[in-house]
Amino acid sequence: MKLSSLALSASIVCAGLTGALLAPAALAQDKVQFFPVLSGRTGPVAPNATPWANGHNDYMKLVNVRGGINGVKTLVEECETAYATDRGVECYERLKGKHGGATVFQPLSTGITFALTEKIPTDKIPMITSGYGRSDSADGGIFKWNFPLIGHYWVAGDTVLQHIANKEGGWDKLKGKKIAVGYHDSPFGKELLPIMQERAAMHGFSLQLLPIPAPGVEQKSIWLQVRQQRPDFVVLQTWGVMTPTAIKEAVATGYPREKMFGTWWSGAEPDLKDVGAGAKGYSAVMMQHGAEFNSPVVKEILEKVHAKGQGTGPKEEVGSVLYMRGVVGAMLAVEGVRAAQERFGKGKVITGEQARWGYENLNLTQAKLDALGFKGVMRPVSTSCQDHMGSAWARVHTWDGSKFVWASDWLQADEQIIRPMVKASADKYAGEKKLARRAAADCQS
Repeated sequence: MKLSSLALSASIVCAGLTGALLAPAALAQDKVQFFPVLSGRTGPVAPNATPWANGHNDYMKLVNVRGGINGVKTLVEECETAYATDRGVECYERLKGKHGGATVFQPLSTGITFALTEKIPTDKIPMITSGYGRSDSADGGIFKWNFPLIGHYWVAGDTVLQHIANKEGGWDKLKGKKIAVGYHDSPFGKELLPIMQERAAMHGFSLQLLPIPAPGVEQKSIWLQVRQQRPDFVVLQTWGVMTPTAIKEAVATGYPREKMFGTWWSGAEPDLKDVGAGAKGYSAVMMQHGAEFNSPVVKEILEKVHAKGQGTGPKEEVGSVLYMRGVVGAMLAVEGVRAAQERFGKGKVITGEQARWGYENLNLTQAKLDALGFKGVMRPVSTSCQDHMGSAWARVHTWDGSKFVWASDWLQADEQIIRPMVKASADKYAGEKKLARRAAADCQS
């Protein structure tokens, strides 16, 4: 594959990222696998989205230090969306055909995910949406190109409610309680609601729904409602500056942080560091990993990337919650390509369509994850034609005033509840779009 002179910087960014992924001298002969990045380094989510992109890009650099994907080097190019759906679509169109063609997109935005879901079947480019996007896209029978690997919003909602029930002494103890849900007033925030409503109907608790307009820097009226109604618990489905604003308002209102629980986009260091000790007791469910400063993969990134002056962002964020989410996202993207190479040819550059097969046939055993540096960080992931999520594990961590500490054992979302919800929603989508379920032969191709 020939590279243009533009690619000689190796990490090419529409929004000013520095740090090479490939040594320029090696690029002329190296085969490369292109992984576009839809970044959010500006705007209201910048403190949270920036470490994700840094972690993603650092792991891609580590892959190259390790020898690439069976010799194929990774190439990253960023395009800045500022978390705006229209800009995300523009970035997608700009990047999808570059450097031999995009392998996979990870938009880090539910709004962008909804928009791109309409485009990717035609372009034959898969999309990984770990922990966000459409929850019903776990149904590979309808959503052939979408992969909410390792979790979606209904997994987050179910496991955070499991944790609350465990703390109270069982689901029966939630009967008659009131749970307020403060959510980003967007597709992202609303995606949480179906599982909350399902569990409320099952267990007899009531919901106080509190939509928070973006960007969420003004929430006094929201927390006035909390003060008036005094719910037993508050669950946050927030992102960016909205989360620390909510926690600061809880402090001002006197609502106990021990009764507040976030989903996995509402529980990282940027959300709490400015509140500090005032946020002590606040918890959030995590999509398997949390802050993993002592993990083998972090130690390897520090040794082989940052120590060589090739780190994408500041060294002190390496291993933090959202940095690790970027690392995990990059690992999943790479391992799908590795799986595809097993079928289509080791050491070959994989097309988006071939990569899609790889993401549908992931088999990340514990031994494989441990060998990649994720021992103690992740549990096995195994996808199929019908299951595009691959695992439903989570844990809860709690802010101790200066850092997060684990506060639960491993939790697993109840697939007996979630799987029928996913299928019903996917079938509804298929009906609206006049789509047929994939034939059995398609699952074997």
